[in-house]
Amino acid sequence: MPYPDTHTCWVGIDTSNYTTSVSLAVREPDASGRLRVVSNRKAPLPVAPGARGLRQSDALFAHTRNLPELMRLLRADMEAGGWCPAAVGVSARPRDAADSYMPCFLAGVAAAEAFAAGAGMPLYRFSHQSGHIMAALYSSGSLPCDRSAGELPDGDFLAFHVSGGTTEAVLAHPVPGGFSVEIVGYGADLHAGQVIDRVGVLLGLPFPCGPALEALARTCTASLPPIRPSVRGGVCNLSGFENQAAKLWAETSDAPLVAAWVLTAVGKTLRLMTDQIQESLRSCRPAPLPVLYAGGVMSNRFIRPLLTAGAAWECRFSEPAFSADNAAGIALLCAEAALAAERDNAGRSSGSGKGARHDGT
Repeated sequence: MPYPDTHTCWVGIDTSNYTTSVSLAVREPDASGRLRVVSNRKAPLPVAPGARGLRQSDALFAHTRNLPELMRLLRADMEAGGWCPAAVGVSARPRDAADSYMPCFLAGVAAAEAFAAGAGMPLYRFSHQSGHIMAALYSSGSLPCDRSAGELPDGDFLAFHVSGGTTEAVLAHPVPGGFSVEIVGYGADLHAGQVIDRVGVLLGLPFPCGPALEALARTCTASLPPIRPSVRGGVCNLSGFENQAAKLWAETSDAPLVAAWVLTAVGKTLRLMTDQIQESLRSCRPAPLPVLYAGGVMSNRFIRPLLTAGAAWECRFSEPAFSADNAAGIALLCAEAALAAERDNAGRSSGSGKGARHDGT
Protein backbone atom coordinates (compact mmCIF):
# COMPACT_ATOMS: atom_id res chain seq x y z
CA MET A 1 0.00 0.00 0.00
CA PRO A 2 1.70 3.26 -1.14
CA TYR A 3 0.00 5.51 1.44
CA PRO A 4 -1.39 4.87 4.93
CA ASP A 5 -5.14 4.49 4.37
CA THR A 6 -6.31 6.37 7.44
CA HIS A 7 -7.43 9.87 6.43
CA THR A 8 -8.41 11.32 3.06
CA CYS A 9 -6.51 14.21 1.49
CA TRP A 10 -6.73 16.09 -1.79
CA VAL A 11 -3.70 17.15 -3.83
CA GLY A 12 -3.19 20.48 -5.61
CA ILE A 13 -0.52 21.32 -8.21
CA ASP A 14 0.16 24.75 -9.71
CA THR A 15 2.92 25.73 -12.14
CA SER A 16 2.69 29.48 -12.67
CA ASN A 17 5.21 31.64 -14.46
CA TYR A 18 7.40 32.16 -11.37
CA THR A 19 6.62 29.44 -8.79
CA THR A 20 6.19 25.67 -8.68
CA SER A 21 3.65 24.80 -5.98
CA VAL A 22 2.09 21.66 -4.48
CA SER A 23 -0.37 21.42 -1.62
CA LEU A 24 -2.54 19.10 0.46
CA ALA A 25 -6.02 19.76 1.84
CA VAL A 26 -7.75 17.56 4.40
CA ARG A 27 -11.10 17.54 6.13
CA GLU A 28 -11.37 18.12 9.86
CA PRO A 29 -12.45 14.91 11.63
CA ASP A 30 -15.07 16.72 13.72
CA ALA A 31 -18.70 17.36 12.79
CA SER A 32 -17.90 20.66 11.05
CA GLY A 33 -16.12 18.91 8.20
CA ARG A 34 -14.06 22.05 7.56
CA LEU A 35 -11.28 21.89 5.00
CA ARG A 36 -7.75 22.61 6.16
CA VAL A 37 -4.51 23.12 4.23
CA VAL A 38 -1.84 20.94 5.82
CA SER A 39 0.94 21.34 3.25
CA ASN A 40 1.71 24.36 1.09
CA ARG A 41 5.09 23.82 -0.56
CA LYS A 42 6.67 26.11 -3.14
CA ALA A 43 9.85 26.45 -5.17
CA PRO A 44 10.56 29.76 -6.94
CA LEU A 45 11.77 29.73 -10.52
CA PRO A 46 15.24 31.29 -10.99
CA VAL A 47 15.30 34.76 -12.56
CA ALA A 48 18.65 36.29 -13.53
CA PRO A 49 19.66 39.52 -11.75
CA GLY A 50 18.37 42.54 -13.66
CA ALA A 51 15.89 40.46 -15.68
CA ARG A 52 12.22 41.46 -15.74
CA GLY A 53 10.76 37.98 -16.05
CA LEU A 54 11.13 34.54 -17.63
CA ARG A 55 10.48 33.19 -21.09
CA GLN A 56 7.84 30.49 -21.13
CA SER A 57 10.35 27.90 -22.32
CA ASP A 58 12.61 28.69 -19.35
CA ALA A 59 9.68 28.55 -16.92
CA LEU A 60 8.55 25.20 -18.30
CA PHE A 61 12.06 23.78 -17.98
CA ALA A 62 12.39 25.05 -14.39
CA HIS A 63 9.08 23.45 -13.43
CA THR A 64 10.21 20.07 -14.76
CA ARG A 65 13.25 20.32 -12.48
CA ASN A 66 11.27 21.45 -9.41
CA LEU A 67 8.33 19.07 -9.57
CA PRO A 68 10.01 15.73 -8.73
CA GLU A 69 11.48 17.02 -5.46
CA LEU A 70 8.28 18.82 -4.48
CA MET A 71 6.24 15.69 -5.15
CA ARG A 72 8.64 13.65 -3.00
CA LEU A 73 8.18 16.16 -0.19
CA LEU A 74 4.42 16.03 -0.65
CA ARG A 75 4.44 12.26 -0.34
CA ALA A 76 6.49 12.58 2.86
CA ASP A 77 3.85 15.00 4.17
CA MET A 78 1.13 12.45 3.38
CA GLU A 79 2.97 9.65 5.13
CA ALA A 80 3.76 11.81 8.16
CA GLY A 81 0.12 12.78 8.56
CA GLY A 82 -1.35 9.40 7.68
CA TRP A 83 -3.29 10.83 4.73
CA CYS A 84 -4.39 8.93 1.64
CA PRO A 85 -5.00 10.96 -1.56
CA ALA A 86 -8.48 10.67 -3.07
CA ALA A 87 -8.13 13.05 -6.04
CA VAL A 88 -5.70 15.50 -7.60
CA GLY A 89 -6.40 19.00 -8.88
CA VAL A 90 -4.26 21.13 -11.17
CA SER A 91 -4.21 24.64 -12.59
CA ALA A 92 -4.48 23.95 -16.32
CA ARG A 93 -4.90 27.51 -17.63
CA PRO A 94 -4.46 31.08 -16.42
CA ARG A 95 -8.15 32.09 -16.42
CA ASP A 96 -11.61 30.67 -16.94
CA ALA A 97 -11.83 31.64 -20.59
CA ALA A 98 -11.94 29.54 -23.75
CA ASP A 99 -8.76 31.08 -25.18
CA SER A 100 -6.80 31.15 -21.92
CA TYR A 101 -3.48 29.35 -22.36
CA MET A 102 0.07 29.54 -21.05
CA PRO A 103 2.71 26.84 -21.71
CA CYS A 104 4.10 26.84 -18.15
CA PHE A 105 0.91 25.15 -16.90
CA LEU A 106 1.63 22.12 -19.10
CA ALA A 107 4.25 20.97 -16.58
CA GLY A 108 1.71 20.83 -13.78
CA VAL A 109 -0.89 19.14 -15.97
CA ALA A 110 1.61 16.45 -16.98
CA ALA A 111 2.53 15.80 -13.34
CA ALA A 112 -1.12 15.71 -12.26
CA GLU A 113 -2.12 13.37 -15.09
CA ALA A 114 0.71 10.99 -14.22
CA PHE A 115 -0.20 11.12 -10.52
CA ALA A 116 -3.89 10.48 -11.17
CA ALA A 117 -3.31 7.71 -13.71
CA GLY A 118 -0.77 5.94 -11.52
CA ALA A 119 -2.96 6.09 -8.43
CA GLY A 120 -6.23 5.43 -10.27
CA MET A 121 -7.98 8.54 -8.97
CA PRO A 122 -9.96 11.45 -10.44
CA LEU A 123 -8.21 14.49 -11.90
CA TYR A 124 -9.85 17.92 -11.72
CA ARG A 125 -8.70 20.88 -13.78
CA PHE A 126 -9.09 24.49 -12.69
CA SER A 127 -7.79 27.90 -13.67
CA HIS A 128 -4.86 29.52 -11.89
CA GLN A 129 -7.14 32.48 -11.15
CA SER A 130 -9.75 30.26 -9.47
CA GLY A 131 -7.00 28.82 -7.29
CA HIS A 132 -5.99 32.31 -6.19
CA ILE A 133 -9.58 33.21 -5.33
CA MET A 134 -10.13 30.01 -3.36
CA ALA A 135 -6.87 30.41 -1.45
CA ALA A 136 -7.86 33.97 -0.54
CA LEU A 137 -11.31 32.82 0.61
CA TYR A 138 -9.68 30.23 2.84
CA SER A 139 -6.94 32.43 4.25
CA SER A 140 -9.22 35.41 4.92
CA GLY A 141 -11.69 33.30 6.88
CA SER A 142 -14.41 33.78 4.26
CA LEU A 143 -15.44 30.13 4.06
CA PRO A 144 -18.38 28.95 6.21
CA CYS A 145 -17.56 27.56 9.65
CA ASP A 146 -19.77 24.54 9.06
CA ARG A 147 -18.40 22.67 6.05
CA SER A 148 -20.40 19.49 6.61
CA ALA A 149 -22.30 20.04 3.35
CA GLY A 150 -19.31 21.48 1.47
CA GLU A 151 -20.87 24.86 0.69
CA LEU A 152 -18.93 27.84 -0.56
CA PRO A 153 -19.85 31.32 0.71
CA ASP A 154 -23.50 32.27 0.33
CA GLY A 155 -24.08 34.93 -2.30
CA ASP A 156 -21.99 36.65 -4.94
CA PHE A 157 -18.86 38.65 -4.24
CA LEU A 158 -16.32 40.74 -6.13
CA ALA A 159 -12.89 39.19 -6.49
CA PHE A 160 -9.79 41.03 -7.66
CA HIS A 161 -6.92 38.94 -9.03
CA VAL A 162 -3.91 41.25 -9.09
CA SER A 163 -0.51 39.85 -10.06
CA GLY A 164 2.27 40.09 -12.61
CA GLY A 165 0.12 38.31 -15.19
CA THR A 166 -3.36 39.62 -14.37
CA THR A 167 -5.18 42.71 -13.22
CA GLU A 168 -8.77 41.61 -13.25
CA ALA A 169 -11.97 42.01 -11.26
CA VAL A 170 -14.64 39.34 -11.51
CA LEU A 171 -18.14 38.89 -10.18
CA ALA A 172 -17.90 35.47 -8.53
CA HIS A 173 -20.91 33.23 -8.05
CA PRO A 174 -20.57 30.08 -5.91
CA VAL A 175 -21.58 26.83 -7.63
CA PRO A 176 -21.14 23.20 -6.52
CA GLY A 177 -17.44 22.37 -6.56
CA GLY A 178 -16.26 25.94 -7.15
CA PHE A 179 -17.64 29.13 -8.65
CA SER A 180 -18.41 30.80 -11.95
CA VAL A 181 -16.97 34.22 -12.76
CA GLU A 182 -17.89 37.18 -14.94
CA ILE A 183 -15.26 39.80 -15.77
CA VAL A 184 -16.34 43.26 -14.61
CA GLY A 185 -13.01 45.10 -14.68
CA TYR A 186 -9.49 44.63 -16.02
CA GLY A 187 -6.17 46.18 -16.95
CA ALA A 188 -6.00 47.32 -20.57
CA ASP A 189 -2.21 47.44 -20.88
CA LEU A 190 0.35 46.53 -18.20
CA HIS A 191 -0.65 44.48 -15.19
CA ALA A 192 -0.13 45.84 -11.69
CA GLY A 193 2.60 43.32 -10.89
CA GLN A 194 4.43 44.19 -14.10
CA VAL A 195 4.54 47.87 -13.18
CA ILE A 196 5.82 47.03 -9.69
CA ASP A 197 8.47 44.65 -11.01
CA ARG A 198 9.67 46.98 -13.76
CA VAL A 199 10.05 49.89 -11.38
CA GLY A 200 11.74 47.60 -8.87
CA VAL A 201 14.26 46.40 -11.45
CA LEU A 202 14.88 50.04 -12.40
CA LEU A 203 15.79 50.65 -8.75
CA GLY A 204 18.10 47.62 -8.71
CA LEU A 205 15.83 45.40 -6.60
CA PRO A 206 15.67 41.58 -6.94
CA PHE A 207 12.89 40.12 -9.09
CA PRO A 208 10.06 39.63 -8.25
CA CYS A 209 10.30 43.05 -6.67
CA GLY A 210 7.14 43.40 -4.58
CA PRO A 211 8.52 42.63 -1.10
CA ALA A 212 11.69 44.70 -1.55
CA LEU A 213 9.75 47.60 -3.06
CA GLU A 214 7.31 47.57 -0.13
CA ALA A 215 10.17 47.62 2.39
CA LEU A 216 11.76 50.52 0.51
CA ALA A 217 8.47 52.44 0.33
CA ARG A 218 8.07 52.28 4.09
CA THR A 219 11.25 54.32 4.52
CA CYS A 220 9.94 57.20 2.40
CA THR A 221 9.77 60.55 4.24
CA ALA A 222 9.17 62.87 1.28
CA SER A 223 5.80 64.12 0.01
CA LEU A 224 4.52 62.22 -3.01
CA PRO A 225 4.01 63.99 -6.33
CA PRO A 226 0.41 64.01 -7.66
CA ILE A 227 -1.08 60.70 -8.81
CA ARG A 228 -3.83 60.60 -11.42
CA PRO A 229 -5.20 57.07 -11.92
CA SER A 230 -6.60 56.25 -15.36
CA VAL A 231 -9.77 54.19 -14.87
CA ARG A 232 -12.97 54.22 -16.90
CA GLY A 233 -15.84 51.80 -16.41
CA GLY A 234 -13.67 49.54 -14.26
CA VAL A 235 -10.97 49.35 -16.96
CA CYS A 236 -7.56 50.72 -15.96
CA ASN A 237 -4.40 51.80 -17.75
CA LEU A 238 -1.18 51.39 -15.79
CA SER A 239 1.62 51.81 -18.33
CA GLY A 240 1.86 55.55 -17.68
CA PHE A 241 2.95 54.86 -14.11
CA GLU A 242 6.09 53.08 -15.32
CA ASN A 243 7.11 56.10 -17.39
CA GLN A 244 6.31 58.57 -14.61
CA ALA A 245 8.24 56.51 -12.05
CA ALA A 246 11.27 56.41 -14.37
CA LYS A 247 11.06 60.19 -14.77
CA LEU A 248 10.76 60.66 -11.00
CA TRP A 249 13.80 58.44 -10.45
CA ALA A 250 15.84 60.37 -13.02
CA GLU A 251 14.90 63.69 -11.40
CA THR A 252 15.30 62.78 -7.72
CA SER A 253 17.43 59.60 -7.34
CA ASP A 254 15.17 59.02 -4.31
CA ALA A 255 14.46 55.27 -4.32
CA PRO A 256 12.08 55.27 -1.31
CA LEU A 257 10.08 58.09 -2.90
CA VAL A 258 9.77 56.26 -6.22
CA ALA A 259 8.79 53.03 -4.45
CA ALA A 260 6.12 54.74 -2.34
CA TRP A 261 4.82 56.66 -5.34
CA VAL A 262 4.34 53.65 -7.61
CA LEU A 263 2.75 51.49 -4.89
CA THR A 264 0.39 54.32 -4.00
CA ALA A 265 -0.45 54.75 -7.68
CA VAL A 266 -1.32 51.06 -8.00
CA GLY A 267 -3.36 51.13 -4.80
CA LYS A 268 -5.33 54.21 -5.83
CA THR A 269 -6.03 52.66 -9.22
CA LEU A 270 -7.40 49.47 -7.67
CA ARG A 271 -9.53 51.52 -5.30
CA LEU A 272 -10.98 53.58 -8.15
CA MET A 273 -11.70 50.38 -10.08
CA THR A 274 -13.54 49.01 -7.04
CA ASP A 275 -15.55 52.22 -6.61
CA GLN A 276 -16.61 52.27 -10.26
CA ILE A 277 -17.55 48.58 -10.34
CA GLN A 278 -19.61 48.87 -7.16
CA GLU A 279 -21.39 51.90 -8.63
CA SER A 280 -22.12 50.05 -11.89
CA LEU A 281 -23.76 47.21 -9.95
CA ARG A 282 -26.00 49.45 -7.87
CA SER A 283 -28.89 49.26 -10.34
CA CYS A 284 -29.30 45.52 -9.81
CA ARG A 285 -27.73 45.15 -6.36
CA PRO A 286 -28.81 47.77 -3.84
CA ALA A 287 -26.20 46.73 -1.26
CA PRO A 288 -22.47 46.81 -2.07
CA LEU A 289 -20.88 43.41 -2.56
CA PRO A 290 -18.07 42.19 -0.32
CA VAL A 291 -14.70 42.44 -2.05
CA LEU A 292 -11.97 39.80 -1.95
CA TYR A 293 -8.47 40.84 -3.04
CA ALA A 294 -6.26 37.97 -4.24
CA GLY A 295 -3.01 37.52 -6.13
CA GLY A 296 0.63 38.23 -5.42
CA VAL A 297 0.32 42.03 -5.46
CA MET A 298 -2.30 41.85 -2.71
CA SER A 299 0.26 40.47 -0.25
CA ASN A 300 1.62 44.03 -0.24
CA ARG A 301 0.49 45.61 3.03
CA PHE A 302 1.49 49.10 1.87
CA ILE A 303 -1.37 49.00 -0.64
CA ARG A 304 -4.10 47.58 1.60
CA PRO A 305 -4.99 50.75 3.57
CA LEU A 306 -5.66 52.54 0.28
CA LEU A 307 -8.35 49.96 -0.47
CA THR A 308 -10.03 49.87 2.92
CA ALA A 309 -10.06 53.54 3.98
CA GLY A 310 -13.64 54.83 3.89
CA ALA A 311 -14.94 51.80 1.98
CA ALA A 312 -18.69 51.21 2.32
CA TRP A 313 -18.21 47.48 1.78
CA GLU A 314 -16.32 44.65 3.42
CA CYS A 315 -12.76 44.14 2.15
CA ARG A 316 -11.00 40.83 2.70
CA PHE A 317 -7.37 39.87 2.09
CA SER A 318 -5.44 36.63 2.37
CA GLU A 319 -2.20 36.11 4.23
CA PRO A 320 0.98 36.54 2.13
CA ALA A 321 1.58 32.77 1.82
CA PHE A 322 -1.85 32.44 0.22
CA SER A 323 -1.68 35.68 -1.81
CA ALA A 324 1.46 34.84 -3.73
CA ASP A 325 1.35 31.93 -6.17
CA ASN A 326 0.39 28.71 -4.40
CA ALA A 327 -1.38 25.39 -4.93
CA ALA A 328 -3.47 25.56 -1.75
CA GLY A 329 -6.46 27.00 -3.56
CA ILE A 330 -6.25 24.23 -6.16
CA ALA A 331 -6.15 21.56 -3.44
CA LEU A 332 -9.20 23.13 -1.79
CA LEU A 333 -11.07 23.33 -5.10
CA CYS A 334 -10.15 19.70 -5.75
CA ALA A 335 -11.66 18.75 -2.39
CA GLU A 336 -14.80 20.77 -3.14
CA ALA A 337 -15.20 19.15 -6.57
CA ALA A 338 -14.56 15.64 -5.27
CA LEU A 339 -17.00 16.06 -2.37
CA ALA A 340 -19.60 17.55 -4.73
CA ALA A 341 -19.16 14.53 -7.01
CA GLU A 342 -19.69 12.20 -4.05
CA ARG A 343 -22.91 13.99 -3.15
CA ASP A 344 -24.08 13.89 -6.77
CA ASN A 345 -23.30 10.19 -7.04
CA ALA A 346 -25.21 9.55 -3.83
CA GLY A 347 -28.13 11.48 -5.28
CA ARG A 348 -27.97 9.54 -8.55
CA SER A 349 -28.00 6.25 -6.70
CA SER A 350 -31.22 7.37 -5.03
CA GLY A 351 -32.67 8.53 -8.33
CA SER A 352 -31.70 12.21 -8.45
CA GLY A 353 -28.75 14.50 -9.21
CA LYS A 354 -26.03 14.60 -11.84
CA GLY A 355 -22.41 13.54 -11.68
CA ALA A 356 -19.59 16.06 -11.47
CA ARG A 357 -17.43 16.59 -14.56
CA HIS A 358 -13.81 15.53 -14.22
CA ASP A 359 -11.14 13.48 -15.94
CA GLY A 360 -11.81 9.87 -15.03
CA THR A 361 -8.91 7.45 -14.60
